[in-house]
Amino acid sequence: MTHFHSAILCAALLAAAPLLKAQANDSTIVKEIQNLRSVSTVQRPAVTIQIAQQIQTLPAGKQKVAYADALSNLVTEGDQGQDALQAVADTLTKALAETPISAKGDQPPRPYLDLARLVYYEHVTTTLNDPLYAQALKVLEADQADVQKADFTLKDLHNKKFTLSELRGKIVLVNFWATWCPPCRLEMPDLDAIYTHLQSQGLVVLSITDEDGFKVNSFIGPSGYHPPVLLDPGGKVHKLFHVEGIPQTFVFDRDGKLVAVAEDQRTQRQFLAMLAQAGLQP
Repeated sequence: MTHFHSAILCAALLAAAPLLKAQANDSTIVKEIQNLRSVSTVQRPAVTIQIAQQIQTLPAGKQKVAYADALSNLVTEGDQGQDALQAVADTLTKALAETPISAKGDQPPRPYLDLARLVYYEHVTTTLNDPLYAQALKVLEADQADVQKADFTLKDLHNKKFTLSELRGKIVLVNFWATWCPPCRLEMPDLDAIYTHLQSQGLVVLSITDEDGFKVNSFIGPSGYHPPVLLDPGGKVHKLFHVEGIPQTFVFDRDGKLVAVAEDQRTQRQFLAMLAQAGLQP
């Protein structure tokens, strides 16, 4: 989407804001969130911003937090742009400020972690001043420290072994995915094209799944997907990388340093931006 089209969409939403406020209700918001994946990629940023605005008009309460949190898990699918990401972060910030969620156990509640992920990975801002949000940021920082130290050896569909630490000197993109995951399937053609184009420059793409090998092979065989697909029985490497949702992508530079992380579906442009942080240019 061009900046010109984005500006027009944002202007239209601002003009319609009073009407949106009058019409916002729980059933409408639930339906729009459920249907968001079916909206075209061109229209989706504007629709996401509209839903965020509608949620903000709701009375304070846990339901408002739940809607904002659900939207935060959808805005990261694909390249919806910073305006949509920030609108959702602002909505979740407002909902949590109005209705703080109590922690159960040692971990901060999911909405705080999801807001922290938007700030940490998507580079939005928040004004939330809450100890649980600060704790959520520390959890993410600790997770990334663990990933930096992580190593693994897994076999691909042809029984060939790949060890992460032995790939020093290469730029390594590690992508966690599954056959049943729609956002995973959407980003695979872009990953395939990038791998095919940049393999000669030292790029290695490792696609890791914890599914059964027969099922994965049945899916991959007809697809023509070229990057190595590694099997992670029992999800041991998923746990090592603190992967709780897929797709999730990690990029390591030639020295083995973790330089970029993405949660959820990325576009080709976004993948290339991540690889650029490792010094790889198309």
